[in-house]
Amino acid sequence: MKRAGWVLLPILTFLAGAAAMAGWHEVQARRAHMHQDNALDGARMFAPMPATTAGDNSSTGLLPDDAWPQDAPTPEQVLYAQPALVNREAAKLKPRTPGKVNLYAIVFAGDGSQNVFRNEAEYFDKLFAQRFDAAGHVMVLENNPAALTTRPLASWTNLESALDAVAAKMDTKQDILLLYFTTHGSEDHTLLVDMDPLPLDQIGAADLPDILDEHAFKYKVVIVNACYSGGFIPPLQNPDTMIITAARSDRSSFGCGEQSELTWFGHAFLVDALNKTANLQQAFRLARAEVAAWEKRDRFEPSDPQISVGRDIAPQLAKWRQGFAPGSVVPFTPAAPSSAASAGNTP
Repeated sequence: MKRAGWVLLPILTFLAGAAAMAGWHEVQARRAHMHQDNALDGARMFAPMPATTAGDNSSTGLLPDDAWPQDAPTPEQVLYAQPALVNREAAKLKPRTPGKVNLYAIVFAGDGSQNVFRNEAEYFDKLFAQRFDAAGHVMVLENNPAALTTRPLASWTNLESALDAVAAKMDTKQDILLLYFTTHGSEDHTLLVDMDPLPLDQIGAADLPDILDEHAFKYKVVIVNACYSGGFIPPLQNPDTMIITAARSDRSSFGCGEQSELTWFGHAFLVDALNKTANLQQAFRLARAEVAAWEKRDRFEPSDPQISVGRDIAPQLAKWRQGFAPGSVVPFTPAAPSSAASAGNTP
């Protein structure tokens, strides 16, 4: 598979080879042996950063970056810990419930510079666990200074490892995989994957189908909440896939600034629409109308969210909804703020 940024630090190359190319169970056993006396929260894995004077990174080897928290592990420690973090989250996944269509989800909060994306990822986890019978069926990948020791990074390598982990629990011929991406997007349809100063590969519209094709999932829902995200629809379209995007291919979406607690589309789709209905198509229609009203109010150019529904995915989603009764409304509360960004008001 060709990545946009193939020249990586040796440590990331090792991790990519170990986590993405080896079989999941083989990797799990090897990592367990390697780290058996080095607990995830132990002093050696997450030792405190040495104190430094302002602007002096000589003792830690850090690239100059004011957003990296001084009380966090070093960037090298964070990279080193990724296999164990992914392993830990994979171990929390629950087996599928027999006799019905199950849904497993992976949330990818790509930009570590703003809390808005972390808020969305954490709320998605809570919403689907409490309202949509998916407790133990969600893995969260998250770039944020406040989550460096609690969540695996949102990275290309960890996404592949998470897909391996959920595939091991699912019936890939009938269960549904849901991917939710929340980050910034570019006009060339590339998602921002960033946790400065870590060297992380970006994910483009042409990359995602290749990543998914390495796994045996039949039914998929892919939600891309980013500017210009409509460009992800053409390469992902097939009869077994639903794709939802926060904007069309040539438009920005809104609400991803430092003063936002959630993106506009994330607020409209997750908090407002999915607390009213379990039908993803209906939730999309409600969210699109609400976002359009906000944009008209503020005289913004319409983002024009998009949806593509494959012929066979809608009936499978209907079977999934038949397997549970939606829970009560899940209120939104922002995640604990980090030093990298501040939270403000929702639309």
